[in-house]
Amino acid sequence: MSKVYDLAVIGGGVIGLAHAITAARRGKRVVVIERDTRANGASIRNFGFITVTGQERGHSWSLARRTRDVWDEIAPLAGIPIEHRGLYLSARSAEAIAVIEAFLATEMGEGCSLLTGDAFRAATGGLGGADLHGGLYSPHEIRMESRYAIALLARWAQEQLGVDMLAQTVAFSSLPPRIETSRGVIQAGQVVVAPGDDFSTLWPDRIAAYNLRRCRLSMLRLANPGMRLPGALMSDLSLTRYAGYAALPEAAVLKAKLLAEQPRHYDNGVHLIVAQGSDDTLIVGDSHHYDDLPGPFAPASAEDDILDEYARAFGRAAPPVIERWVGTYASADDRTYLVDTPASDVRLVIVTGGTGASTSFGIAEQVLNELMGDA
Repeated sequence: MSKVYDLAVIGGGVIGLAHAITAARRGKRVVVIERDTRANGASIRNFGFITVTGQERGHSWSLARRTRDVWDEIAPLAGIPIEHRGLYLSARSAEAIAVIEAFLATEMGEGCSLLTGDAFRAATGGLGGADLHGGLYSPHEIRMESRYAIALLARWAQEQLGVDMLAQTVAFSSLPPRIETSRGVIQAGQVVVAPGDDFSTLWPDRIAAYNLRRCRLSMLRLANPGMRLPGALMSDLSLTRYAGYAALPEAAVLKAKLLAEQPRHYDNGVHLIVAQGSDDTLIVGDSHHYDDLPGPFAPASAEDDILDEYARAFGRAAPPVIERWVGTYASADDRTYLVDTPASDVRLVIVTGGTGASTSFGIAEQVLNELMGDA
Protein backbone atom coordinates (compact mmCIF):
# COMPACT_ATOMS: atom_id res chain seq x y z
CA MET A 1 0.00 0.00 0.00
CA SER A 2 1.44 3.35 -1.06
CA LYS A 3 -0.42 5.57 1.41
CA VAL A 4 1.56 6.64 4.47
CA TYR A 5 -0.29 7.18 7.76
CA ASP A 6 0.57 9.19 10.82
CA LEU A 7 -1.09 6.58 13.04
CA ALA A 8 -2.07 2.95 12.63
CA VAL A 9 -4.52 1.60 15.19
CA ILE A 10 -4.62 -2.17 15.56
CA GLY A 11 -8.03 -3.18 16.91
CA GLY A 12 -11.42 -1.81 15.87
CA GLY A 13 -13.25 -2.02 19.18
CA VAL A 14 -14.22 1.00 21.24
CA ILE A 15 -10.68 1.63 22.52
CA GLY A 16 -9.15 1.46 19.06
CA LEU A 17 -11.88 3.64 17.57
CA ALA A 18 -11.48 6.22 20.34
CA HIS A 19 -7.79 6.56 19.49
CA ALA A 20 -8.47 6.69 15.76
CA ILE A 21 -11.19 9.34 16.12
CA THR A 22 -9.16 11.44 18.54
CA ALA A 23 -6.17 11.44 16.19
CA ALA A 24 -8.26 12.10 13.09
CA ARG A 25 -9.94 15.07 14.75
CA ARG A 26 -6.45 16.46 15.30
CA GLY A 27 -5.79 16.30 11.58
CA LYS A 28 -3.81 13.05 11.53
CA ARG A 29 -3.94 10.45 8.74
CA VAL A 30 -5.24 7.31 10.44
CA VAL A 31 -5.86 3.67 9.52
CA VAL A 32 -7.65 1.10 11.70
CA ILE A 33 -6.70 -2.56 11.27
CA GLU A 34 -9.43 -4.95 12.46
CA ARG A 35 -9.13 -8.72 12.18
CA ASP A 36 -12.89 -9.35 11.96
CA THR A 37 -15.52 -7.97 9.59
CA ARG A 38 -16.49 -5.55 12.34
CA ALA A 39 -16.12 -5.23 16.10
CA ASN A 40 -17.68 -8.33 17.63
CA GLY A 41 -16.24 -8.59 21.14
CA ALA A 42 -16.76 -6.82 24.44
CA SER A 43 -17.37 -3.47 22.72
CA ILE A 44 -20.79 -4.61 21.47
CA ARG A 45 -21.69 -7.15 24.18
CA ASN A 46 -22.46 -4.68 26.94
CA PHE A 47 -25.03 -2.16 28.10
CA GLY A 48 -23.82 0.80 26.05
CA PHE A 49 -23.91 2.56 29.40
CA ILE A 50 -21.42 5.41 29.81
CA THR A 51 -20.98 5.24 33.57
CA VAL A 52 -19.55 8.12 35.58
CA THR A 53 -21.11 7.60 38.99
CA GLY A 54 -19.39 4.77 40.86
CA GLN A 55 -16.17 4.81 38.85
CA GLU A 56 -13.02 4.52 40.95
CA ARG A 57 -12.30 7.78 42.71
CA GLY A 58 -9.71 10.05 41.17
CA HIS A 59 -8.26 9.38 37.74
CA SER A 60 -10.82 6.83 36.50
CA TRP A 61 -13.69 9.08 37.57
CA SER A 62 -12.13 12.00 35.69
CA LEU A 63 -11.58 9.87 32.58
CA ALA A 64 -15.23 8.82 32.67
CA ARG A 65 -16.45 12.40 32.97
CA ARG A 66 -14.36 13.41 29.97
CA THR A 67 -15.43 10.36 27.96
CA ARG A 68 -19.10 11.07 28.68
CA ASP A 69 -18.64 14.61 27.35
CA VAL A 70 -17.03 13.37 24.14
CA TRP A 71 -19.77 10.79 23.57
CA ASP A 72 -22.37 13.50 24.12
CA GLU A 73 -20.69 15.62 21.47
CA ILE A 74 -20.07 13.02 18.78
CA ALA A 75 -23.06 10.68 19.16
CA PRO A 76 -25.44 12.98 17.25
CA LEU A 77 -22.77 13.59 14.61
CA ALA A 78 -22.45 9.84 14.08
CA GLY A 79 -26.21 9.24 14.08
CA ILE A 80 -26.10 7.37 17.39
CA PRO A 81 -29.29 7.86 19.43
CA ILE A 82 -28.95 8.54 23.16
CA GLU A 83 -31.49 6.05 24.48
CA HIS A 84 -31.74 7.58 27.94
CA ARG A 85 -29.88 9.67 30.48
CA GLY A 86 -29.29 9.34 34.20
CA LEU A 87 -29.02 6.55 36.75
CA TYR A 88 -31.40 5.37 39.49
CA LEU A 89 -29.91 3.02 42.08
CA SER A 90 -32.37 1.42 44.50
CA ALA A 91 -31.37 0.78 48.13
CA ARG A 92 -33.06 -1.95 50.18
CA SER A 93 -31.47 -1.38 53.58
CA ALA A 94 -30.25 1.24 56.00
CA GLU A 95 -26.72 0.00 55.29
CA ALA A 96 -27.16 0.76 51.58
CA ILE A 97 -28.47 4.23 52.39
CA ALA A 98 -25.38 4.82 54.54
CA VAL A 99 -23.13 4.07 51.54
CA ILE A 100 -25.09 6.48 49.37
CA GLU A 101 -24.86 9.20 52.01
CA ALA A 102 -21.11 8.69 52.29
CA PHE A 103 -20.77 8.82 48.51
CA LEU A 104 -22.75 12.05 48.30
CA ALA A 105 -20.36 13.63 50.81
CA THR A 106 -17.45 13.17 48.36
CA GLU A 107 -16.66 15.23 45.27
CA MET A 108 -18.06 12.35 43.19
CA GLY A 109 -21.54 13.07 44.52
CA GLU A 110 -21.74 16.47 42.85
CA GLY A 111 -25.09 16.78 41.08
CA CYS A 112 -26.38 13.49 42.53
CA SER A 113 -29.10 13.17 45.16
CA LEU A 114 -30.56 10.81 47.74
CA LEU A 115 -34.14 9.77 46.99
CA THR A 116 -36.72 8.65 49.51
CA GLY A 117 -38.58 5.44 48.77
CA ASP A 118 -41.62 7.39 47.60
CA ALA A 119 -39.49 9.62 45.38
CA PHE A 120 -37.76 6.59 43.84
CA ARG A 121 -41.10 4.97 43.05
CA ALA A 122 -42.48 8.19 41.62
CA ALA A 123 -39.44 8.60 39.35
CA THR A 124 -39.40 4.99 38.12
CA GLY A 125 -43.06 4.33 37.56
CA GLY A 126 -43.65 2.44 40.80
CA LEU A 127 -40.54 0.24 40.87
CA GLY A 128 -39.15 -0.85 44.22
CA GLY A 129 -39.92 -3.80 46.46
CA ALA A 130 -41.57 -3.76 49.86
CA ASP A 131 -38.19 -3.28 51.55
CA LEU A 132 -37.21 -0.23 49.48
CA HIS A 133 -35.50 2.37 51.68
CA GLY A 134 -34.68 4.90 49.00
CA GLY A 135 -32.14 5.34 46.25
CA LEU A 136 -29.47 7.34 44.51
CA TYR A 137 -30.11 9.51 41.47
CA SER A 138 -27.30 10.63 39.16
CA PRO A 139 -27.82 12.85 36.11
CA HIS A 140 -24.37 12.12 34.67
CA GLU A 141 -24.86 8.90 32.70
CA ILE A 142 -25.86 8.40 29.07
CA ARG A 143 -26.78 5.21 27.31
CA MET A 144 -26.59 4.01 23.70
CA GLU A 145 -27.30 0.64 22.06
CA SER A 146 -23.75 -0.65 21.81
CA ARG A 147 -24.49 -3.41 19.30
CA TYR A 148 -25.31 -0.67 16.77
CA ALA A 149 -23.38 2.31 18.15
CA ILE A 150 -19.90 0.90 17.52
CA ALA A 151 -20.66 0.21 13.85
CA LEU A 152 -22.14 3.69 13.45
CA LEU A 153 -19.10 5.20 15.13
CA ALA A 154 -16.77 3.35 12.76
CA ARG A 155 -18.78 4.45 9.72
CA TRP A 156 -18.73 8.07 10.85
CA ALA A 157 -14.98 7.93 11.42
CA GLN A 158 -14.50 6.59 7.93
CA GLU A 159 -16.97 8.79 6.04
CA GLN A 160 -16.60 12.08 7.90
CA LEU A 161 -13.13 11.99 9.43
CA GLY A 162 -11.30 10.16 6.65
CA VAL A 163 -10.16 7.21 8.76
CA ASP A 164 -9.32 4.21 6.59
CA MET A 165 -10.81 0.96 7.86
CA LEU A 166 -9.12 -2.30 6.96
CA ALA A 167 -11.47 -5.08 8.08
CA GLN A 168 -10.68 -8.80 7.99
CA THR A 169 -7.02 -7.87 8.25
CA VAL A 170 -4.57 -9.37 10.73
CA ALA A 171 -1.56 -7.37 11.88
CA PHE A 172 1.50 -9.59 12.23
CA SER A 173 3.73 -6.79 13.54
CA SER A 174 3.30 -3.34 15.02
CA LEU A 175 6.69 -1.65 14.76
CA PRO A 176 6.64 1.44 12.53
CA PRO A 177 7.27 2.42 9.88
CA ARG A 178 6.32 -0.93 8.24
CA ILE A 179 3.35 -2.82 9.67
CA GLU A 180 3.13 -6.34 8.29
CA THR A 181 -0.47 -7.46 7.76
CA SER A 182 -2.40 -10.19 5.98
CA ARG A 183 -3.15 -7.61 3.26
CA GLY A 184 0.41 -6.44 2.81
CA VAL A 185 2.61 -3.77 4.37
CA ILE A 186 1.11 -0.60 5.84
CA GLN A 187 3.35 2.38 6.43
CA ALA A 188 2.70 4.44 9.56
CA GLY A 189 4.78 6.70 11.77
CA GLN A 190 3.17 5.64 15.05
CA VAL A 191 1.04 2.71 16.26
CA VAL A 192 -1.56 2.12 18.95
CA VAL A 193 -2.30 -1.55 19.68
CA ALA A 194 -5.73 -2.05 21.27
CA PRO A 195 -6.08 -5.86 21.40
CA GLY A 196 -8.94 -6.24 23.88
CA ASP A 197 -8.52 -9.66 25.46
CA ASP A 198 -6.23 -11.04 22.74
CA PHE A 199 -3.11 -11.59 24.82
CA SER A 200 -1.20 -13.68 22.26
CA THR A 201 -0.95 -12.05 18.83
CA LEU A 202 1.07 -8.89 19.47
CA TRP A 203 3.48 -8.19 22.34
CA PRO A 204 2.54 -11.31 24.35
CA ASP A 205 5.58 -10.97 26.63
CA ARG A 206 4.71 -7.36 27.46
CA ILE A 207 1.11 -8.32 28.20
CA ALA A 208 2.14 -11.34 30.30
CA ALA A 209 4.00 -9.05 32.71
CA TYR A 210 0.66 -7.58 33.85
CA ASN A 211 -0.81 -10.93 34.97
CA LEU A 212 -4.09 -10.37 33.16
CA ARG A 213 -7.01 -12.74 33.21
CA ARG A 214 -10.30 -12.75 31.34
CA CYS A 215 -13.72 -12.09 32.77
CA ARG A 216 -16.76 -13.82 31.28
CA LEU A 217 -20.10 -12.09 31.77
CA SER A 218 -23.69 -13.17 31.14
CA MET A 219 -26.16 -10.75 29.58
CA LEU A 220 -29.88 -10.85 28.80
CA ARG A 221 -32.41 -8.99 26.70
CA LEU A 222 -35.89 -8.96 28.21
CA ALA A 223 -39.25 -8.23 26.63
CA ASN A 224 -40.87 -4.81 26.83
CA PRO A 225 -41.90 -4.33 30.49
CA GLY A 226 -44.87 -2.18 29.47
CA MET A 227 -43.33 1.04 30.73
CA ARG A 228 -40.61 3.50 29.80
CA LEU A 229 -37.75 3.79 32.29
CA PRO A 230 -36.45 7.28 33.14
CA GLY A 231 -32.82 6.14 33.03
CA ALA A 232 -30.60 3.16 33.72
CA LEU A 233 -31.30 1.19 36.91
CA MET A 234 -28.95 -0.42 39.45
CA SER A 235 -29.35 -1.89 42.93
CA ASP A 236 -27.62 -2.57 46.25
CA LEU A 237 -25.13 -5.09 44.85
CA SER A 238 -23.57 -2.36 42.70
CA LEU A 239 -22.65 -0.41 45.83
CA THR A 240 -20.21 -3.17 46.76
CA ARG A 241 -18.86 -3.75 43.24
CA TYR A 242 -18.19 -0.32 41.74
CA ALA A 243 -15.01 1.04 43.30
CA GLY A 244 -16.34 4.58 43.71
CA TYR A 245 -18.78 3.21 46.29
CA ALA A 246 -17.05 0.03 47.39
CA ALA A 247 -13.89 1.78 48.63
CA LEU A 248 -15.89 3.80 51.14
CA PRO A 249 -15.73 2.41 54.72
CA GLU A 250 -19.52 2.16 54.89
CA ALA A 251 -19.53 -0.31 51.99
CA ALA A 252 -17.81 -2.99 54.08
CA VAL A 253 -20.81 -3.18 56.41
CA LEU A 254 -23.20 -3.46 53.47
CA LYS A 255 -21.09 -6.13 51.81
CA ALA A 256 -21.07 -8.27 54.96
CA LYS A 257 -24.85 -8.05 55.09
CA LEU A 258 -25.32 -8.92 51.42
CA LEU A 259 -22.78 -11.77 51.55
CA ALA A 260 -24.79 -13.35 54.34
CA GLU A 261 -28.10 -12.85 52.54
CA GLN A 262 -27.12 -13.48 48.91
CA PRO A 263 -23.98 -15.64 48.86
CA ARG A 264 -24.66 -17.22 45.48
CA HIS A 265 -25.03 -13.81 43.86
CA TYR A 266 -21.48 -13.05 45.00
CA ASP A 267 -20.23 -16.44 43.84
CA ASN A 268 -21.57 -15.59 40.39
CA GLY A 269 -20.28 -12.02 40.55
CA VAL A 270 -23.77 -10.67 39.98
CA HIS A 271 -24.79 -7.08 40.16
CA LEU A 272 -27.69 -5.45 38.37
CA ILE A 273 -27.81 -2.98 35.50
CA VAL A 274 -31.03 -2.47 33.57
CA ALA A 275 -31.01 -0.33 30.43
CA GLN A 276 -33.77 0.22 27.88
CA GLY A 277 -33.59 0.55 24.12
CA SER A 278 -35.68 2.49 21.63
CA ASP A 279 -37.73 -0.68 21.04
CA ASP A 280 -38.54 -0.70 24.80
CA THR A 281 -36.82 -4.04 25.42
CA LEU A 282 -34.44 -4.21 28.38
CA ILE A 283 -30.73 -5.03 28.38
CA VAL A 284 -30.07 -6.65 31.77
CA GLY A 285 -26.98 -8.11 33.44
CA ASP A 286 -24.54 -9.13 34.52
CA SER A 287 -22.36 -11.80 36.11
CA HIS A 288 -18.55 -12.11 36.38
CA HIS A 289 -16.45 -15.27 36.26
CA TYR A 290 -12.65 -15.06 36.02
CA ASP A 291 -10.12 -17.40 34.46
CA ASP A 292 -7.16 -17.41 32.10
CA LEU A 293 -9.54 -18.73 29.46
CA PRO A 294 -13.17 -18.78 30.62
CA GLY A 295 -15.14 -21.42 28.78
CA PRO A 296 -18.22 -20.54 26.75
CA PHE A 297 -20.42 -22.39 29.23
CA ALA A 298 -22.20 -19.90 31.49
CA PRO A 299 -23.95 -21.40 34.53
CA ALA A 300 -27.73 -21.15 34.53
CA SER A 301 -27.51 -20.01 38.15
CA ALA A 302 -25.91 -16.74 36.99
CA GLU A 303 -28.93 -15.92 34.86
CA ASP A 304 -31.25 -16.98 37.68
CA ASP A 305 -29.44 -14.67 40.10
CA ILE A 306 -29.58 -11.70 37.71
CA LEU A 307 -33.33 -12.14 37.35
CA ASP A 308 -33.70 -12.67 41.10
CA GLU A 309 -31.90 -9.39 41.81
CA TYR A 310 -34.19 -7.67 39.33
CA ALA A 311 -37.21 -8.93 41.26
CA ARG A 312 -35.71 -8.01 44.65
CA ALA A 313 -34.79 -4.51 43.53
CA PHE A 314 -37.95 -3.56 41.69
CA GLY A 315 -40.68 -5.53 43.40
CA ARG A 316 -41.88 -7.37 40.32
CA ALA A 317 -40.82 -10.35 38.24
CA ALA A 318 -38.61 -9.70 35.28
CA PRO A 319 -40.19 -9.82 31.81
CA PRO A 320 -39.49 -12.89 29.66
CA VAL A 321 -35.96 -13.45 28.35
CA ILE A 322 -35.87 -13.05 24.57
CA GLU A 323 -32.10 -13.10 24.00
CA ARG A 324 -29.00 -14.11 25.96
CA TRP A 325 -25.26 -13.98 25.33
CA VAL A 326 -21.84 -14.05 26.97
CA GLY A 327 -18.87 -11.76 26.55
CA THR A 328 -15.28 -11.66 27.74
CA TYR A 329 -12.94 -8.82 28.57
CA ALA A 330 -9.44 -8.34 29.97
CA SER A 331 -9.23 -8.08 33.73
CA ALA A 332 -6.60 -7.15 36.31
CA ASP A 333 -6.69 -6.99 40.09
CA ASP A 334 -4.59 -3.85 40.45
CA ARG A 335 -5.63 -1.49 37.64
CA THR A 336 -8.55 -0.43 35.47
CA TYR A 337 -6.43 0.01 32.34
CA LEU A 338 -2.85 -0.20 31.21
CA VAL A 339 -0.70 1.73 28.75
CA ASP A 340 2.56 0.04 27.88
CA THR A 341 5.41 1.33 25.68
CA PRO A 342 6.94 -1.57 23.74
CA ALA A 343 8.79 0.92 21.53
CA SER A 344 9.10 4.69 21.38
CA ASP A 345 6.41 5.05 18.70
CA VAL A 346 4.14 2.24 19.90
CA ARG A 347 1.57 2.21 22.68
CA LEU A 348 -0.21 -0.90 23.91
CA VAL A 349 -3.57 0.04 25.47
CA ILE A 350 -5.84 -2.42 27.29
CA VAL A 351 -8.80 -1.58 29.53
CA THR A 352 -8.80 -4.12 32.34
CA GLY A 353 -11.82 -3.14 34.41
CA GLY A 354 -14.75 -3.58 32.03
CA THR A 355 -15.10 0.18 31.58
CA GLY A 356 -13.99 0.60 27.98
CA ALA A 357 -17.04 2.51 26.73
CA SER A 358 -16.97 4.72 29.83
CA THR A 359 -13.28 5.70 29.75
CA SER A 360 -12.19 5.21 26.12
CA PHE A 361 -11.99 8.80 24.90
CA GLY A 362 -10.36 10.06 28.08
CA ILE A 363 -7.71 7.36 27.79
CA ALA A 364 -7.18 8.06 24.08
CA GLU A 365 -6.61 11.77 24.68
CA GLN A 366 -4.10 10.99 27.42
CA VAL A 367 -2.23 8.42 25.30
CA LEU A 368 -2.08 10.58 22.18
CA ASN A 369 -1.06 13.69 24.10
CA GLU A 370 2.00 11.78 25.29
CA LEU A 371 2.66 9.84 22.08
CA MET A 372 2.24 12.69 19.61
CA GLY A 373 3.15 15.59 21.85
CA ASP A 374 0.77 17.95 20.10
CA ALA A 375 -2.33 18.15 22.30
